[in-house]
Parts: sequence; C-alpha cells; structure tokens
Amino acid sequence: MKEETVRARGWRASRYAALGATYAAFLLSNVALAAGARVPPPDPLQGDGRVSSFYTWDDEIPAHPGELLRSEQLPQTLGLASAGRQLRLLYSSTDGVDGKTPIAVSGALFVPKGQAPQAGWPIVAWGHGTFGMADICAPSWFGRSYRDVRYLNAWLQQGFAVVATDYQGLGTPGPNPQLNNRSNSYTMLDSVRAVLHSVPGLANQVVLVGQSQGGSAVVAAAGYASTYAPDLNIRGAVATGVIYNASKQTLASLAPFQSAYHRDPNRIDSTLAYQFYSVLSAQQIDPSLKASEVLTDSALPLLEQSRISCLASLEDDSAFAQLTSANTVKPGGMARLEAWWNDYLKYPTLKLKTPLFIGIGADDGLAPLELSLAKDACAAGTRVEAHLYAGREHNGTVNTSLEDSIPFVRKVLAGETVTPVCTPVEQQPRL
Repeated sequence: MKEETVRARGWRASRYAALGATYAAFLLSNVALAAGARVPPPDPLQGDGRVSSFYTWDDEIPAHPGELLRSEQLPQTLGLASAGRQLRLLYSSTDGVDGKTPIAVSGALFVPKGQAPQAGWPIVAWGHGTFGMADICAPSWFGRSYRDVRYLNAWLQQGFAVVATDYQGLGTPGPNPQLNNRSNSYTMLDSVRAVLHSVPGLANQVVLVGQSQGGSAVVAAAGYASTYAPDLNIRGAVATGVIYNASKQTLASLAPFQSAYHRDPNRIDSTLAYQFYSVLSAQQIDPSLKASEVLTDSALPLLEQSRISCLASLEDDSAFAQLTSANTVKPGGMARLEAWWNDYLKYPTLKLKTPLFIGIGADDGLAPLELSLAKDACAAGTRVEAHLYAGREHNGTVNTSLEDSIPFVRKVLAGETVTPVCTPVEQQPRL
C-alpha cells in the first residue's frame, strides 16, 4: 500500500501510484511545518487504538490546516454504491478545543460516477451524527448506517462529491470532544480544503450538510467559515436533527404542536447511551468531575463500556441493563453537566452569510429546540427555510428532508433567492 507522506523539513507530492492512472496527477503543495507539533500519545481511557497505522501521523503536523497528509483507497465494503471513486483521508486541521494546536484528522471522500462537469463536481461537506467516542467508531473505519448510506448516495446521484470528516479524535489519537461545535466545524471545513487542494475535478462550490451532532456542526461551521476558512465558497447549509441550546424565552414563545414524542422516566430507554458520552465529554473540560456525581451505581459500569463501544452497541447494552432516566441519572446530575453543554454547543453567530435549511421531525424530542433555532436564526438575519415533518422522529427526518433540501440546494447554487420560512407549518412527508 502506498501513501502520501509529509516529512519534517517540508515536502512535495508524489504520484498516487497505488490508485492507478486516475490519481497519477494528484500533487500536493508545499506546506510550512509547526515545530514540535505532533499527535498525542494514545490514551486507552479516551478510546484510542484498534485502528490501522494509517490513522497515526508520525511526523510533525503542518501548521497550515487543510493539507492532505496521505490517502488510501477506501475498502469497497465501507464505500457507497453511487461513488465512482472513494478514498480514506488523513489531513491537517486545528484543535477546536484550544483553537490553535495543529492536529491530524481522518475522513473519506466519495466522487460521483462519470465525467466531472467542466467546472468540477460541487461538494457536499458531510457532518455525521454521534457514532461513539472510540477510534474504531470513526465512520471511515467502522462504516456507516443504512440511513446515512441512503442519504449520501442520494447526494452523489445528484452530482455532488461528498467529503466526510470523522471529527477530531475519532480514528486518530487524542480525545474526541464529541459535541464541541468549534472542533467539529474546523474539521469539517478543513476536510473540504484538503480535497480541493489535492483532488482534481472538484469545484469550490460547497454545501455544508449534517445530521444531529453534524447538524449543529453545520450551523456552527457556516458561522466560523468567514474567519476560519474564507477561501471556501460556502453556498448554503442543510441541517437536520440539530442540537441547539435554546433559551427558555424562545422555547416559551413557540406555538404548541402535536408530537408522538413523550419521555417516560420509568421506561427502558436505549438513548441513555448518550448520557455516558456526555459524562466523558464533561470530564475533558473538568477532570475533577466525578462520574458518581452524575450517574447512579447501576449505571456507572456502562460508563466504562462507553470508552470502547460505538453508539449502536452501547444502546443495546443500555437496554439490556434496563436503564431508565429514573435509575440512570442522579437527582441534580444533569446540572453538573451544564458547563460542558453550554461551552461545547456555543455558536459563533446565528447571523449566517449563507442560506440555512433546517429539517425538523415533529416526533423528534429535539423539535422544540430546532424550531427555536429557526426562529432565533431568522431574528439574527439569516435566511432560513425550515420544514416540520409530521410523523418523523430524529432518524426518520434525514432522508425525508431530501424532498425539500435538494431543491433548496439547487436554488442556492443557481443564485436564486430563498423564501424565508421561520415558523414552519407541519407538513405530510412525500418520501
């Protein structure tokens, strides 16, 4: 297997011989190196390890973010049926927690079948939802859910290349900050830079697209782009299942709507798996935080499992342990996580330069937060097109929203005006 490598005293690109003549012309530019900037040693408590050596960069990391460090062909079993070419990537970015340290980040690139348009394929930068916090949960290594496979194939079929970051610390050594919006934004934006600099046939016409954790990253990245990545031509943003730290005032101002979502504190709830990731994330900010201050004795063993388990497995374990909200989180436990929640979920601004599509499932427990986001972003001056889908929950909204998000993206790429929809009326989905 041949890889692109960056050496400590600067480098020039070599040919992608292992990928055949298609990649023979790929050249990487010279980059400055940050003295002493290297990947951190692996930490098993942060879920590091159990991936191939591809994910560990042994040389100094370029100080300039968005440089492709190396690539390899993505195994067909981890690919997308509608892709003509697909690569696993390792590229440089910036630590979103401290805002300055160079880091290496992994991801994947999917290019549509057929001949590229004369101007190049436009790019969808994909932000995935929560997969877990261990390295093996990186989608470029673990694979993708059937929901996401269908969704990303749809964008490929529409003529978009898809670049998909794994986020900071997933796949690569170091902690994964999970819902840190700045971290997820930087890695998303730098994934686009990396492929634009190195892969022919792509156009600097970029749409940010994400679900859940990735939906929040999309909104944040659209805000950070003008200062962090002004070289990128961000044309629009599409977010579904967005996690938003809405104010009580905005929530109180929303008109009530019918929803099948009701949380029963005594019902066995597999989604409590997210609580364990939340505790690990909070401890990254405040190492003095004791898990026993948040979780009950019956739930604590699952915290150790969350260090090594990806989401689907951890959800199964949570259901097997018969965890409920009542027997998992101690009274007042969630208040101990507020600093993590408030710090990581901050947006740089809600006044975005690009139009924003928000897809909301009426049966998603996050629906009130998403409706609040649409209202707040409109008030800030963003051109928002929001849709509220009857009978759709968190996962079901993703592919359903394509009926409206694809026309939205076509409109913004054509330079047409998006009609604002700040308070969506519940609609029956067609898909």
